[in-house]
Amino acid sequence: MNGALDKLSSRLLSLLIIIILVSYACPEASENNIHTDKDIIFQASTLTALSEGVFEGNLSVGELRKLGNFGLGTFNGLDGEMIELDGNVYQIRDDGIAYPVKNSMKTPFSVVTLFDIDRRINVTNPLDCDKLERVIDKFLPTKNIFYAIKVSGLFENVRVRSIPKQYEPFPTLAQALKGETTFELHSVKGTLVGLRFPSYINGVNVPGYHFHFITDDRKAGGHVLECKAQNVKVDVDYSYQLNIKLPDTQGFYKFVQ
Repeated sequence: MNGALDKLSSRLLSLLIIIILVSYACPEASENNIHTDKDIIFQASTLTALSEGVFEGNLSVGELRKLGNFGLGTFNGLDGEMIELDGNVYQIRDDGIAYPVKNSMKTPFSVVTLFDIDRRINVTNPLDCDKLERVIDKFLPTKNIFYAIKVSGLFENVRVRSIPKQYEPFPTLAQALKGETTFELHSVKGTLVGLRFPSYINGVNVPGYHFHFITDDRKAGGHVLECKAQNVKVDVDYSYQLNIKLPDTQGFYKFVQ
């Protein structure tokens, strides 16, 4: 009994630490350092829940679009990759094609924000994704807040993936990924829709960078595995608050962490 209580107390303490860090991720540098509502990232559910197979949510795309015009995620049943760009939401299914999404569709996991440019970086030298991330890191004021990142321009190549729709009883995310379909896009103009989260957020979201890609003609894309940017513009949006809505579903209530 005492061991169970100690374990519960440890989990509660870890959650409290995360909440405190999220609330105070950016201390005021001066009395004039005031942030607006645009400096908020909204997230549906948690990465841990998605990883354990909670693939059904009750938040609609219509509701999600009211909370942000830029972001990424997935759809119920893990049915493809989600990209929101300029307020338009697309579904990249396992055929690699981007489909416009109806407001009635629902998401088990997604992250959006009202995109507002705080920093612009021009990258004219060919760089793969890892080197591009390191370049962006050099321009960030800190690694301890949240960033939405839009990389647009010409890409020498982009390797992306999508996952086929899953059915109950749902597997774990790792099991579902074994059936992923990958695609190679070459000499293509498009946009990386991305996020960078701090390391302390592990379990709530992906620490570090997470990118989805969509072509300029909005016909193809997916979750980015590899890329080589040739000539791109990087727009960065600083965010100082993370709001999380947990799913009101039996799957979320009962999953074992």
